Amino acid sequence: MSSEGKPDTEKPVVEPSISEKSDIDLYSFHEQAAGRLVIDPEEARVEFGEAVASRLKLSRDGTKVLWPQPTDSPDDPQNWSDRRKSLLLIIVTLAAIVPDFDSGIGIAAIFALAEQYHTTPNNINNLTSNWSIFLLGWGGLTAVMAIRRLGRLPVLFWSQLLALGFLVGCTFAPDLKTFTAMRCLTAFFGTAPQVTGLYIVTDLYPFHLQARMLNFWTMGFIISPFLSPFAFGFLVARTSWRWAYGIGSMYGLIVVLLIAFFMEETMYDRTVRPIPDRPTTGLRYRIESLVGLTGLKMRKYRISWAESIISPFHVVWRPHILGVLIFEALLFGFGIGINVTNAVFLGSPPPVGFAWSPFAIAGGYGTPIVGVILGELAGRFLNDFIMNTSIRRNKGVFEAESRLWACYVAVPLYITGFVVLGAAFQKHLSPGAIVMGWGLAEIAIMLNTTAVYAYCNDAFPKHQGEVSALINLARTLGGFAVAYFQVPWAEKNGALQTFGVEAAIVTGLFLLIVPPLQLKGRALRKKFSLH
Repeated sequence: MSSEGKPDTEKPVVEPSISEKSDIDLYSFHEQAAGRLVIDPEEARVEFGEAVASRLKLSRDGTKVLWPQPTDSPDDPQNWSDRRKSLLLIIVTLAAIVPDFDSGIGIAAIFALAEQYHTTPNNINNLTSNWSIFLLGWGGLTAVMAIRRLGRLPVLFWSQLLALGFLVGCTFAPDLKTFTAMRCLTAFFGTAPQVTGLYIVTDLYPFHLQARMLNFWTMGFIISPFLSPFAFGFLVARTSWRWAYGIGSMYGLIVVLLIAFFMEETMYDRTVRPIPDRPTTGLRYRIESLVGLTGLKMRKYRISWAESIISPFHVVWRPHILGVLIFEALLFGFGIGINVTNAVFLGSPPPVGFAWSPFAIAGGYGTPIVGVILGELAGRFLNDFIMNTSIRRNKGVFEAESRLWACYVAVPLYITGFVVLGAAFQKHLSPGAIVMGWGLAEIAIMLNTTAVYAYCNDAFPKHQGEVSALINLARTLGGFAVAYFQVPWAEKNGALQTFGVEAAIVTGLFLLIVPPLQLKGRALRKKFSLH
């Protein structure tokens, strides 16, 4: 009985709010929050309480809470200097260029290869280009399984060394079978930087800078398949196609040397208690990290091989990533199709193509290069604008779904680009129409891909590698088959119908996936996110 003579009633147990908890692990909280981060210091005092908020480290200007929270250790990559971080970002971006750059050499040499091996350009595409693109995705998935156990650096180093060896094999291949095998193995092993980059960006940079740096890294592998046709198209027109693969091998060697001498291991086990020290120091640590011995010594702090293998399959079925993967697969995939088949459209005689010379085709590949660079510059400001605006509107809190507002800018550009490009091919319009259509399409792909990477990274902060590998797999699965049907379809029904239908499919997926995800994404994250 109470003092007033009334019977006691059982009081419900109330979970303490965030502000009442003083035992928050700030080093892993960004992973537990999974897509919802308190960025404004004033809002942090409201949500976490003064005791916790006073422990939070802020950006240099004091306006943003840093996620992940840096430790006090000089070994923490978040504490490294801007110059040191920039060097590592440039190296991994140069490495991310390698896989598609190597694959794109075949586009520049497609007619020369067909002549060398006594077959048709379409057969060269089907045997080598398409299957090498297909294996890019699966190579990335395999690389992530090793990265979770061994670290970023050894996987990056050994994958690029093996890719270099197989590209040298392409250079000296005596027959088509050998060339096909070497080209496919180059793609499988070379793709590691296209998944390692997301890890390295999030290892080095706090949340509010990640989209900008992802934009730069993404530019590397989106621009790469156009660089080799642009550069080597002029070369192959004057000399043997083997020189193109030889120069590609030289670029691969430069990347391997940069990784060996300047790249650093950025994996830092900040969520382990206590945070483990490096097993060795100095030059010995440098060499052991490069070859993978440090990763073997640190494996007791990391997930098992079984967990590492299963982890991508735990992520892929989550509804707030599956739809985005399908959308990005086709949007990026049709873009891959353009890259592979445009050489055929431009080089084939009328009525299908324009009968451009090898020099003209090579010059044409300057268009998407400019488009991607413009997309990078636009994305740099667009993503920051979207992030800052959404934080203000949400009273200092960032929600992952706001990243997808960039898709609303990208998709109209994508539609315009594809329709103009299709009309240019079908109606044999001026080169200006080809430049405009192709350029707009690449700007759209650049903007959308960065938004998808940033959203998935924010929604799955503990699984950057799996996210990166799944996006990489989705875009390659979406693109490898396009070359099989795009040219025959255009020959039968016209390029305008071909490219128009592809744009319509992407638009339909956008309407079905992105707006509902923005409406229901928060609820889906709470229910299905992996912590």
